[in-house]
Amino acid sequence: MNSYPRHMLRGFAAGFAGTLLVAGGLAYAQAIAGHNSDAPVNYAADRIELQDRQNRVVLSGNVAIDQAGLRLNAARTLVDYTDAGSLRIDRIMATGGVTVARGNERARGNVAVYDFNRRIITVAGDVRLNRGSDTLNGGRLVIDLRSGVASMDGRAGGSSSVTGEGSAGGSGRVTGSFSVPQN
Repeated sequence: MNSYPRHMLRGFAAGFAGTLLVAGGLAYAQAIAGHNSDAPVNYAADRIELQDRQNRVVLSGNVAIDQAGLRLNAARTLVDYTDAGSLRIDRIMATGGVTVARGNERARGNVAVYDFNRRIITVAGDVRLNRGSDTLNGGRLVIDLRSGVASMDGRAGGSSSVTGEGSAGGSGRVTGSFSVPQN
């Protein structure tokens, strides 16, 4: 295993879930850096619609959501919540040019779901992970905030409840480019 993928993914995964290594298509975390998924969620959008009977809020137009430095931007989001005396967000589903970012690391895709109950963020459909000039491309990125494990699949389908169109250049493989440290 060389150290170049570790260099790119360490900062990105640390911001989301932990230090990530890539070897032969496997991804695993060495340490949990942790995102505070219990922090308050702030939002802004051009339009908001409360669907009280469905326990859902629809945000549309330049949606920006922030939670403890984790930022999500999209054209539209559906926020499902539970109202048992106080409101609790269960899930956010974002569509349309989705970006999930923390610090200078960002993941882009067609669809993203942040499952608050399971503490999992899934980005699907032409996913591109960036940190500086380093990139990783695939069909689906799953970040488990509890375990610190993050993985990238070549295709968007799989066991996750999130799927999107497209994959790593249509090849069904994870691809990337890592910069080489200069001596």
